[in-house]
Amino acid sequence: MAAGGTAVAGVAAVGLFVVACNAGGTGARDAGPARTDPVARATPSAGEPSPPATRRVDPVALLRGDPKVSDTVKRDLKPCVKDEYPVDTSYGKLTGGPANDVVVNVMTCGDAVGVGTYVYREDGDAYANVFAAEAPAVYAEIDRGDLVLTKPVYGKDDPMAYPSGEEVITYRWAGSKFTVYDQVHNDFSRAVGGDGDADGSESAATATPEN
Repeated sequence: MAAGGTAVAGVAAVGLFVVACNAGGTGARDAGPARTDPVARATPSAGEPSPPATRRVDPVALLRGDPKVSDTVKRDLKPCVKDEYPVDTSYGKLTGGPANDVVVNVMTCGDAVGVGTYVYREDGDAYANVFAAEAPAVYAEIDRGDLVLTKPVYGKDDPMAYPSGEEVITYRWAGSKFTVYDQVHNDFSRAVGGDGDADGSESAATATPEN
């Protein structure tokens, strides 16, 4: 009888514990099989328009047919392997037009160093070049509706892999062209990442004020 009473008390205690967990809703997770209810999915309202599909372009053909692209860039625009060209293409809103704008970055095959960046705006059935920058290691990206251009700054003896600094320029579309909205200059330390001075010692770069 004593053993039976102890077992009944244990079962009752377990029952109270389960009820307490289920009733509050904020305690331990309820035990039991996984839920099989269908997951709710967000669906657009009946009158809500769907976003337009992005129109893809052939960036290589776009560059070759663009008179604003230099002959040097066109001449060096060759496949790295088979039919793969060193070209990055991004689509997004930059100029406020009804269609996505296209940002094309051209690089070298060996070390992926940028040689030119271009922005194209849809103009009827064609695309118009509304921005171009051709310089060593230049690269542009779309950042929340802005065009952000990164351009390294090289000193007299800087190797290509270790520039002295960089310019980060943010452009915004104003009317019919891009204008500079913000500009940041970064100086890089020579104490890390490089090979040091010619005599084997390493020294930190000293920032000098611009005139």
